[in-house]
Amino acid sequence: MIDSTLLSRIQFGFTMTAHIIYPSISIGVVTFLVIFEGLYLATRKKIYLAICKFWTKIFALTFGMGVVSGIVMEFQFGTNWGGFPEKVGSILGALFTYEVLTAFFIESGFLGIMLFGWKRVHPTLHYLSTCMVAFGTTLSAFWVLAANSWMQTPYGYRFGPDGQLVADGWWDVIFNPSAISRFTHMLLSCYVTATFIILGISSYYLFMRKHKETATICANFCILAACVLMPTQLWMGHHVGVVVHKYQPIKIAAMEGIWNTQYGAPTILFAIPNQQAERNDYVIEIPKLGSFLNTGDWNAKMVGMTSVPKEDRPNMFIVFWTFRLMVGSGMAMLFVAYLGLLLKFWNRHLTSTFYQVICMLASPLGLVAIETGWMTAEIGRQPWAVYNLLRTKDLASQVSVSHVMTSLICLIIVYGLVFGYFFTKYLLKVIRKGPDSHLDIEEHEALAFNYMSTFKHDDEKKPKKK
Repeated sequence: MIDSTLLSRIQFGFTMTAHIIYPSISIGVVTFLVIFEGLYLATRKKIYLAICKFWTKIFALTFGMGVVSGIVMEFQFGTNWGGFPEKVGSILGALFTYEVLTAFFIESGFLGIMLFGWKRVHPTLHYLSTCMVAFGTTLSAFWVLAANSWMQTPYGYRFGPDGQLVADGWWDVIFNPSAISRFTHMLLSCYVTATFIILGISSYYLFMRKHKETATICANFCILAACVLMPTQLWMGHHVGVVVHKYQPIKIAAMEGIWNTQYGAPTILFAIPNQQAERNDYVIEIPKLGSFLNTGDWNAKMVGMTSVPKEDRPNMFIVFWTFRLMVGSGMAMLFVAYLGLLLKFWNRHLTSTFYQVICMLASPLGLVAIETGWMTAEIGRQPWAVYNLLRTKDLASQVSVSHVMTSLICLIIVYGLVFGYFFTKYLLKVIRKGPDSHLDIEEHEALAFNYMSTFKHDDEKKPKKK
């Protein structure tokens, strides 16, 4: 039976699923811009400036969508999850305030210069602004992941007089046991996502024989970047899994499909988890590999789902398959990256129509991995809002099913129009137009220097005080 708590979870999950797309792309794209604007300043090649200006448009579009979609989630804490700020507001409220006072201030202070200062400020100042925006987006991701990781592995807290959780040491709260590993994993995910989106769009241009110069540079860069990022990300993902095994063994049980506690647990490649019978059907497995991957010991103990009551278990079917979709997407991107490197040795990576189509198809895989990874982490934490401390159902607001259903339907319609139709429409418009390959670097730099000289000249004309 559907109740208001379940609907509120679906509503928050829907808005979060839509929101996470945009900051994931913007964090990766702005890092790409830092690299290529640095190359432009170092070489003064106009092709690098053309690449920067083109991808700045896509960054601006995704960044704006990320800000707007993020605001909606904040309101839901008051409308759908009234008990959440009451119980943990003194901790998470402070972390989100730190995000506003640091990351948002940095982003808002330098974003305007980055987007509109190409011909108005000195190129070095513009590059500094791009670097600061990249730093701000990264810092914002750190605060969000610190808050979410604290909910996964709460640390440095104590219970106040009214049963609320209060900080007992901010260093322990911020740098809780899973914060750094999860933040690094997420940051690499953003880089991978942007890399494959840029590779896919560049491959589209090569396939259509348009903007070949910029597409060639971007494709070469992305193939090499992916060859470095993907093994690093897989190793980091393994490290996150080790941390989850230590602090959230029931989540690992759901991810690995382990019903009964056992030694030398297998890695299950395929299965259909049967929630009612508490078993897996149609199993394909590798013996003992699960224990080894999570502990380094082939015969290590792995806790099963049946070790806790049913009311303390996450939905194994969803967690089991979202985890495999995440890993599968990662392995597919690893294959695409090293296939490109192999073709590069034969100088076929830019001319092979087959590989261009593969890159276009692989373009959204980074987003698929982020979405399914987030679902694995959040659904695997259930039924806890703060792991082993506060249950999700106890923090939900007492609102009617009809009210939540109405707001959910309205959100689906509005998000479908704004973040679906209009975003896609303008994104495709920018992609179809493509980068401008005829930028005049001398004019660009002259305008920037002349703009600075104007202020200097005006200052010289001002009468000096005696």
